[in-house]
Amino acid sequence: MNLDPADLLGERIPAQAVIEELLAARRKDAPRSTLGRIFGVSPLSPDSLPWYKGALGEIAVGRILSRLGPDWLVLHAVPVGAAKSDIDHVVIGPAGVFTLNTKYHPGQSVWVAGRTLMVAGRRTGHLHNAEYEAARASKLLSEAAGAVVDVTGVVVVVAAKNLTIKARPEHGAVVTERQLLGWLTRSRRELSPEEVARISSVAARAGTWHRSPLRPRNADEVLEKFMALRRLVNQARRRRAAWLLGVPAAGLVAVAGGGPLGQAILQGLAGH
Repeated sequence: MNLDPADLLGERIPAQAVIEELLAARRKDAPRSTLGRIFGVSPLSPDSLPWYKGALGEIAVGRILSRLGPDWLVLHAVPVGAAKSDIDHVVIGPAGVFTLNTKYHPGQSVWVAGRTLMVAGRRTGHLHNAEYEAARASKLLSEAAGAVVDVTGVVVVVAAKNLTIKARPEHGAVVTERQLLGWLTRSRRELSPEEVARISSVAARAGTWHRSPLRPRNADEVLEKFMALRRLVNQARRRRAAWLLGVPAAGLVAVAGGGPLGQAILQGLAGH
């Protein structure tokens, strides 16, 4: 039996949209040379690296959200609008309705004051994007449910060195992935079980979010390809580390003969 794509939204895995973009970008990447693989040059190009990092963040948050109880509905990589835009996570439960915008900032300091969110001293558009995403979700859910559905936009900062909130955001919230579960479950109850069920029933339909929902790619296949790439990335990191333990960086570049490969080795010392 052919299933309507609207019935398949709940089958999407965390980061599915990002991983699909990553795999598309990877198809354009030049393959690594034998010498590059030996020296541990990363298989990720500058074009594919941001997608890879984004996938790591969404997968980490998806793992945390899987610990929410049966009173909650969690949707991942929700296609929205008419193009390729998606919402990282939609969460519906006793505390309300939330759109989660995941940002992967490993080892960086994050500072928040009102409408400003800075990462490593640089202003970002994270809060504006989260606010827009929540407003968009509220409109679509309200139309589908036939009643006003309030949505809170949340920026989830993953792997940051620290998060400093000088003044709470005017709209929405900012939390780390470590704070997320407690923040959701300890928030004041806003919805009755009946309201959660009513909103969840329309949120689970892809047609609520996208004008022309398409049948998603097989989630198991998408995840398998990502995990295979992750193994390559980790293998390359280990090889770089092994070389660095025995050969100075200048020696690595000399062995590689300088040029693009030598530069790639130097750029890869920090790892991906």
